[in-house]
Amino acid sequence: MNDDGDPSAPIGHDRGAKTKGGTTVMAKNRTKRAICEVVSPRPVEHSTLDLLGFLVDARQGLLATAMNAGLEVLRVMLENDRRRLCGPKGRPNPDREATRYGYDDGSVVLGGRRVAVRKPRVRTVSGEEVPLPTYERFNEEDPLSRRVLEQMVLGVSTRHYPRSLESMEGVVSVTATGSSSVSRRFVARTQRQLETFMSRSLEDEDFPILLLDGTGFGEHTLVVAMGIDPTGRKHVLGVVEGSTENEAVCRRLLSNLVDRGLPVERARLVVIDGGKGLRKAVRNVFGNWALVQRCQFHKIRNVVEHLPQGKRAWAKAAMRKAYDSEPAQAKRRLLELARNLEAHDGAAASIREGLEETLTLLSLGITGALARTLSTTNPIENLQGTLKRVSRNVTRWRSGGMALRWAVTGLLEAQKSFRRLKGYRELPALLRALDARIGSHENHRTVVEDVA
Repeated sequence: MNDDGDPSAPIGHDRGAKTKGGTTVMAKNRTKRAICEVVSPRPVEHSTLDLLGFLVDARQGLLATAMNAGLEVLRVMLENDRRRLCGPKGRPNPDREATRYGYDDGSVVLGGRRVAVRKPRVRTVSGEEVPLPTYERFNEEDPLSRRVLEQMVLGVSTRHYPRSLESMEGVVSVTATGSSSVSRRFVARTQRQLETFMSRSLEDEDFPILLLDGTGFGEHTLVVAMGIDPTGRKHVLGVVEGSTENEAVCRRLLSNLVDRGLPVERARLVVIDGGKGLRKAVRNVFGNWALVQRCQFHKIRNVVEHLPQGKRAWAKAAMRKAYDSEPAQAKRRLLELARNLEAHDGAAASIREGLEETLTLLSLGITGALARTLSTTNPIENLQGTLKRVSRNVTRWRSGGMALRWAVTGLLEAQKSFRRLKGYRELPALLRALDARIGSHENHRTVVEDVA
């Protein structure tokens, strides 16, 4: 029987409806409408809000449950420690070495803060306090300091540190989240990190390529040393703080590297931006064992700054074309450009100053990706972006020590994302060329000394 009460009519048949091929057209439409209503019911506006509210309540309830369960497990572990030390409760043992001594208010590190707990107490027969192993382990400061350091690196200020943690309001009593507490832990952690970084040995490592560059932290100048190993991997080696990038500050950095095990008598390429202090320090510390590659980008920038606006693009293009040439042709083009710019004494003098050292890689026969990478200080200058990001919340640099602590924190953070040097497959050719060039210099110097 259909909906109209006609037992002879098929289900879904509508009297008077036209049929086509034995199928009722109107019945099809009605069926489609019914299906659409079932599959796509009318939206209820408040259903999404109710669901979100339920999920929020469930999350808070789950957090409270998990927290309480975890604290209960900790309580059982502490009682087990006391049981092992004192024996079962209610069973006196004349040979026992420790006794139960009630409870005391304590706290453990949990989730980036300290959480209040009831700590069982144990004393020796002579009255000395006995530490519980579980409590000592959960009470360590290192996880808390590590969490503070991670939050500071990510840009969370000490004032907003509590907001970066999962809320435990109404679940347990928490401490060690105030700005002063967070700041003290950050200072202590970064100070230990600085001391470890500045004293680690370099004896078992080989860095045939060094990159040196300075950056400003407020009124302080930091000079950073990066090493490239024979496989093309980058390593931050050291940092020193000073008022300017002068020779004494730079020499202090290089001397620290040598004191920590970096060999002097090793053929080495040193990439610098052209600062006179850096150049003089490299010569004083490494002598003839190091070849200097001056940054071509810095040289181009220094030259065009002496030119009027209308000639800058032309001079820049001419210098880039020269640096892409063969060594002899590159030198000839640069000297010709300097003659053409005689009317601008500063630009011409800048081109001639240190010209040979801007062509060091070309003279060694190194081209391609490796030459493009090491002919500039870009690999080490990329560190400066990380340093600025990590320290962006610092508004006042109180001392050089503070600048060093933040610098090492930023350098270690940047080192996590280091990639191999572009063109690292060409490093063996560069090392052979360095050995050949430096070896000939050393042989020549020995002959001269013998003759003298």
